Amino acid sequence: MLVDLTVTEFSEKTASGEPLPGGGSVSALAAALAAALAEMVANLTVGKRGYEDHGAEMQAISAEARKLRSAMIGCIDRDADAYQQVLSAFRLTKGNEADKTRRRQAIEEGYKQAARVPLSVAADALKILELAHRGVSQGNRNAASDGIVAALMAKSAVLGALSNVRINLEAIKDEAFVRDFTRRAREIREKLDGWEQRLQSTLAFS
Repeated sequence: MLVDLTVTEFSEKTASGEPLPGGGSVSALAAALAAALAEMVANLTVGKRGYEDHGAEMQAISAEARKLRSAMIGCIDRDADAYQQVLSAFRLTKGNEADKTRRRQAIEEGYKQAARVPLSVAADALKILELAHRGVSQGNRNAASDGIVAALMAKSAVLGALSNVRINLEAIKDEAFVRDFTRRAREIREKLDGWEQRLQSTLAFS
């Protein structure tokens, strides 16, 4: 499993000439790391003097970030497995018409799964961005830069995952599926765009 590799092993495997892991798995990893940083900021705030009024909210942020971190770690392998499904489908025999039909259906389902996983990553990474921003706004000021990194990593995860959704949708014949996922991806992107000004404000130097 990819999640059991060391950082060095994962980076070397990503850099190899093999198609997996690719951008989808890396986007999920970025989201997981963003969630970890958001969780850290919250945990560094709970119980600290001067932040008593935010203790309950920071505990809630920590719990939600922990749940999302676990989900994103799972998506590292889920994304690779989804694309492996596509690769396996292309290797199916084309001996007769029945074989060709089964192969086409397997390829179609493979691409659909390869779109489902990154769409879920994008949606969850957007939630992580919000948690990170709340941590920066209300959490321990000594950990503000960590929260900013969390927000930026989450933003990259959203954009990376959406790019994987788009490229897989291009190969899908099911027009209703493509319309639905295009709409959902567009909604996530629009919400991300709404965060731009807040992120820029957070990053501004006085």
